[in-house]
Amino acid sequence: MSLSLGSGRGTRIGLLVAMVAFGTLASSPRAFAQFAVQQQVGGVSIDAQGVIARVTPDQAGDLRRARMQAFQPVPGDLKSMALRKISLRQLEAAIAEHRKNGTPLSDEMRYLAGLQRIQYVFVYPDEQDIVLAGPGEGWRIDPQGEVVGVTTNRPVMLLDDLLVALRARETLQRMAISCSIDPTAGGIARFQELFRTINTAPSDVEPLLAAIEQAMGPQTITVSGVPATSHFARVLVAADYRMKRMAMAFEPAPIAGLPNYLQMIKTTGRAPAALPRWWLAPDYAALVTDPQGLSWELPRSGVKAMSEDAFVTANGQKQVAAQSNPATTKWAANMTAHYDELSQKEPIFGQLRNLMDLAVLSALITRHNLTEKSGWSMPLLTSDELATETYNAPQSVATQASVLQKSGKTIISASGGVSINPWPILDSAAPSAALTETRSAAATRGSQWWWN
Repeated sequence: MSLSLGSGRGTRIGLLVAMVAFGTLASSPRAFAQFAVQQQVGGVSIDAQGVIARVTPDQAGDLRRARMQAFQPVPGDLKSMALRKISLRQLEAAIAEHRKNGTPLSDEMRYLAGLQRIQYVFVYPDEQDIVLAGPGEGWRIDPQGEVVGVTTNRPVMLLDDLLVALRARETLQRMAISCSIDPTAGGIARFQELFRTINTAPSDVEPLLAAIEQAMGPQTITVSGVPATSHFARVLVAADYRMKRMAMAFEPAPIAGLPNYLQMIKTTGRAPAALPRWWLAPDYAALVTDPQGLSWELPRSGVKAMSEDAFVTANGQKQVAAQSNPATTKWAANMTAHYDELSQKEPIFGQLRNLMDLAVLSALITRHNLTEKSGWSMPLLTSDELATETYNAPQSVATQASVLQKSGKTIISASGGVSINPWPILDSAAPSAALTETRSAAATRGSQWWWN
C-alpha cells in the first residue's frame, strides 16, 4: 500500500517506503543446496517464517549450481524450437508408470517437454484425449538458476504448475487467483501517528526512515485461489514483489525504456499520487474455436499492468481517487509495453505469463466441458493422489524506507499484486473452420505423450 500525506508546513521531504526482507541460510553446503533449490524463485527467497527477501548474486549462484548438479541432458529431438504437442492422457499414463515402478519423473516430464506457452487446445473424443500445443524447445539453467529455453531465454512450463491449475478449476468459479502485499491497519495507524509529530524535515533523514520502518512493521502477503505453499503461489508473489521493487526504485529495470515511478514523478512536474497502485493481469486476444468446439486457439497471450490512485482520509480509510496521476498511468503503460522484453531478462515475469496460460486452460476445460467432450476425466492429474511440490508459504515482508524530494508529499510503498481472472477471456470466441484442419494435423501419436 502507498500513503501520501502532507508532511507539515515548511516540510519539503518525501519518503518512499517499499518492501524488502532478509532470510536466513542453512549452514552446511548440502543443506544449503537443498535450501537454495526449495526456497528461491525468480530472484526471491522465502524463509521458514514466510518472510520474503531479494536474493544476493551469491545465493542465485548457489541455486544454479544445485540445479546443474541435478540437470539431466535434454533429448536431441527436444532441443530445437517447434510446435510442441502434449497429450494429457498419455502424460498421465507415463506418470502412472513411473509411480508403479517407483522411479522419479524425468526432466522432460517436469518441464513439459520444453513447452513455453499454450497456443492451442485440441479435444479428440475417439482417443479420449486433450492435447496442448505451443512453441517449445530444449532448456538450460540460466545464471539466476532458472530453467529457460536454450535460444529464447523464455521459461518453460512446469508440470507442477499445470497440476495446481487443473485442481483449481472449482475454486476458479468462486474467486480469482491472486496475491497482494499490503501494510497492516496497525502499521498505517502507527505511521499516521508518527507523522503527526513531524513539523519540519530533519537534516538527517536516516533516524526518521528507521522510525517509519519500525512503525509500519511487516507487511502482509495474501494468496487466494491456489495453495499458498505451491510453486504457483510463489511465482505470483515473486513477480509482484519484483514489480514493486522496480517501480519504487529499489532495483533497476534490466531493460531500457522502463524508468521507475520516482523518475516519472520528477519529470512530470506534478505532486506524486496519493496511493499509486499497480497490479498484473492477463492480456489476451479473443479466443478462436472451430464449429464443434473441439479446437481452441489462444492467438495472443500476454500480461498487462493495471493502475489506480487512491488517498487516505483523515480517519485512515482508503478511497479511490476520481482521476489517476499521469505518472501512475504511464508507469503501468510502460510496464505493459515492455513486459515481453522484460520477461526474457527476468524469467519470473515469463513464469507469471505461463501461469496465466494455465489458468485460462483450466477455466476453458470447465466452461466448455472439454473433459465431457473427450470422454476422459483426467483422474490422476486432478487428484491429490499425485502430490505437487510444497514450499514455505509466503506470509510477510519487512518495510524499508527511502527518500524522495517532491512537493512536500510522503509516499509509502506501492500496493498491488497479481489478479488472474480467466472467465472474461472465455466470454466470446471467434469461429474458424480452419482450426479443424489444424487439429487433424496435430493428431495424437499412439502412446507418445509429446511430439513435434
